[in-house]
Amino acid sequence: MLGKTTEYAIRALVYIFIQNQEGKRPGFKEIAKKIDSPEQFTAKVLQILARAELISSMKGRGGGFFFDQPVTPLTLHEVIRVMEGEKFFLKCGFGLSRCDGENPCPMHNDYSPVREGFLQLVKEVTIKSLANKINDHKAVLTRS
Repeated sequence: MLGKTTEYAIRALVYIFIQNQEGKRPGFKEIAKKIDSPEQFTAKVLQILARAELISSMKGRGGGFFFDQPVTPLTLHEVIRVMEGEKFFLKCGFGLSRCDGENPCPMHNDYSPVREGFLQLVKEVTIKSLANKINDHKAVLTRS
């Protein structure tokens, strides 16, 4: 469902969050290596995230990527909205440009509950909650 760019963005944010908890600010090369993503692609993803102010970056010694202390936790919904656009949450499961209850695609009635469930999930799941699962050894960031 999610594009590769968004998948890398989420993995990068989780890794940055974990490193920030340890008082570290990872650079793009380290992030790319740890999330198994091409360096230049990772750099572009991180630029998008920084421009959207989901993370901050600092150059030079002691620099790297970090989270400012947000008032509200960063949800997957916000990350996906930045990376994919708001229309992502309205997409037709059959790929039609326009699909609704009045003009449904062949999958509309079956796909609508899946889309709504996914929307609810990404509004609840946060980068912090994903990082906590990794820290608690209940999940992994990569297969390596």
